[in-house]
Amino acid sequence: MVKIRNEKFLTNSMVLLRLFIGWHFLYEGIIKLYNPDWTSFGYLASAQGPFRSFFIWMTGDSIIGVADWGNMIALVFVGLTLLLGIFEKWGAIVAALLLALYYLAHPSFPWVAQVNVEGSYWFVNKNLIELVACLVIYQIPTSHYFGLQRLFHKKETLSQAN
Repeated sequence: MVKIRNEKFLTNSMVLLRLFIGWHFLYEGIIKLYNPDWTSFGYLASAQGPFRSFFIWMTGDSIIGVADWGNMIALVFVGLTLLLGIFEKWGAIVAALLLALYYLAHPSFPWVAQVNVEGSYWFVNKNLIELVACLVIYQIPTSHYFGLQRLFHKKETLSQAN
């Protein structure tokens, strides 16, 4: 086990990571909610890699609306949980699942043409990096330190003391 020299610095860094990722997800969700023309159709229809057929299936007339709303709701849920510091582990799990889907729709494999992505990557892209960061947030929760969960944590501590 690694000894952490400055635990407060680690905690503050984790809070910042949680807040920044929460902001990113909330912003993406709100922008999509308030844009009546937004749809995930283009992103899904241009999917590549081994799961292409699954993402193409999601572009069907009966599924695309569910995919769009599911994406928007999940983005806002993750954003709120991470920003507010409540149900943070659930937010981190949903974020990791969403990011895994985004990565698998457009994997950054060297043998796959990079379509509908920012830049050219070999295996690791920003979705994969943010996914790993969400796994770290899941492992090192900070909402009891900074967030609404802290209010509930104090109540639990007081009731256990009595």
